[in-house]
Amino acid sequence: MTLAERLEAYLTRHFGAPTTVRDLSRIPGGASRETYRFDAIVDGVVRPLILRRDPPASLIETDRSLEYLAFQSFHDRAPVPEPIVLETQGAELERPFFIMTRVDGGAAASPFTVQPYGPHAQVIGETFFAALGAIAATDPAGLPLAQAAVAPEPGECWRVALDHWAAVIEADEQHPQPIVRAAIRRLRRAPPPPATAVRVVHGDYRTGNFLHDGQGKILAILDWEMAHLGDPLEDLAWAIDPLWGHYDEGRVAGMIPRDEALAIWSRTSGLPVDPAALAWWELFSAVKGQAIWTSAAREYRDGGFKDPVLAISGWYTARRHDQILADGLMRLEGLS
Repeated sequence: MTLAERLEAYLTRHFGAPTTVRDLSRIPGGASRETYRFDAIVDGVVRPLILRRDPPASLIETDRSLEYLAFQSFHDRAPVPEPIVLETQGAELERPFFIMTRVDGGAAASPFTVQPYGPHAQVIGETFFAALGAIAATDPAGLPLAQAAVAPEPGECWRVALDHWAAVIEADEQHPQPIVRAAIRRLRRAPPPPATAVRVVHGDYRTGNFLHDGQGKILAILDWEMAHLGDPLEDLAWAIDPLWGHYDEGRVAGMIPRDEALAIWSRTSGLPVDPAALAWWELFSAVKGQAIWTSAAREYRDGGFKDPVLAISGWYTARRHDQILADGLMRLEGLS
C-alpha cells in the first residue's frame, strides 16, 4: 500500500467516516520528522491537514508526544496549529506520527536567504519576540505539556541542558572538536545564575520555524519537537544566535536590532534579561547547535541516510558554529 492508502485507512478508522486523502506531498526539510501536507475529505468535508511522521533516522532524537502536547498547550494561546491525533505505535503508518491542522497561505524563510522579510522585517521581529515572550510568560502548571515534561530546579536548568547536548557530542563526534570542547569546559566552569522562572522552552524557536504571510503577520509557530521545561533564556539565546541572522550583523534573526528584541521579550514575558546569564546561554546555543550538526554528520556519513539537509548541517552549519563558538569564547574571556 502507498502512504496515501495507509493514511486513508487510518483516518477512516479514526474519524469513523469514509475518508479520502488528496494531494499528499512531502514538505522539504524537517530533518527530525517527515512532514507531509494533504487534504482529507471526511464524509464529503475537506480538512486541510499536516502529517508529522518519525523518519527511519533523524538529525535529532526527540519525543513526538512532547511535541504533540506542546501543540495542545499553545494552539489556543498563540498562532499554533491545532493538533488532531497522536499515534505513538505507528498504526497503519508503521512509524509513530501525529496529525495537525494545516495553515495555508504562509511562507517559511530559509536561514540562508538574505533579507527574507524585506520591508516587513521590523514588524515581524516585534511579533516574533513578543510571541516568544508570551510563551515564557505562561506558567506551565496545568498545561498538557506538564503531563510529560520534567521540570528541573531553577539552579539545575543549565546543567540539564548542557549535560544533554554534551552527551550527544560525546556519542556522535567522529573527529576531534577542540573548539566546542573548550566551550563546554568554559560553561561548566562558570555556570549562569539560577533561572528566574522555569517555563516552557520551545527548543528551536528561530527564523525558518514559523510561517508568515509576506505582509508582516506571523501565521503559525512550528517545529516544537524539542519542547521542554527549563530556563526561558535558552529560547531567547537560540533565537538571536548569529547563525539565524541572515548575514545581517545589525539585526538579530534578520529582523530587528538586538536591544529592541531583548526589550520586547522582557516586557512581554515579565522576566528580566540578566546580561551575564544571557551570555552563558548564547555560548550554550552554539554548543547545542554543534551537537545537532555533529549528529547530522554521523547520520549522513555512517547511517546510510543521504538527505541533503544532513550533509549541509554536518558541513556548513558546523563550521559556522565553530566560528561563533570561538568568537563567544574570546568575548567571555575578554580577549576580543
